[in-house]
Amino acid sequence: MTTSSEQSSARSTDRVPLRIRLDNGFPSRPLDGAWWPQSRDLQVECADLIDHFPGLVGRPARLLFSRPDWDAAAGGPSARTIRAARGPVKVGSFPNDDTHLMIVVMSSRERLRLLVIPSSMEPDIARTLMAEAADERNTRSAAALLATARLHSGGVSPFATSVWEDEGGAEGRSTASA
Repeated sequence: MTTSSEQSSARSTDRVPLRIRLDNGFPSRPLDGAWWPQSRDLQVECADLIDHFPGLVGRPARLLFSRPDWDAAAGGPSARTIRAARGPVKVGSFPNDDTHLMIVVMSSRERLRLLVIPSSMEPDIARTLMAEAADERNTRSAAALLATARLHSGGVSPFATSVWEDEGGAEGRSTASA
């Protein structure tokens, strides 16, 4: 029988370094970068984000997340605190939204908007999305980037839930008449 501490130990040895990419410009675009978590476990992934966030950028003081991106948040009360090695960090969620965003409020009060790439995403597509989200020329929202990735992956959605778009679904509508 495996105990929870043995499971946690096994999970931590299977982990890769934090997969995050940030832009180097001023935060005036829809996204400041991207984060590709390794699972849909809110506690584990946010603790990893907090503990391994690039030190030159600052220290995360609060996180705001989109509930559909996480198993721990779906359908139940959301977590209010993430227990990380650096200490507890308050978290909140966007109640009824599917923006695929993680807003990281830094100790300096700066807000970074990160695209949350589904953990099940194909590595090549995930790396492309990370580069696009961190590109200072990007003007597309997180949902729009993910919708484009879905189209380029043969129309098969790698997401557990459908992608909501800021355009009211306009990008997903067919213009051809039936």
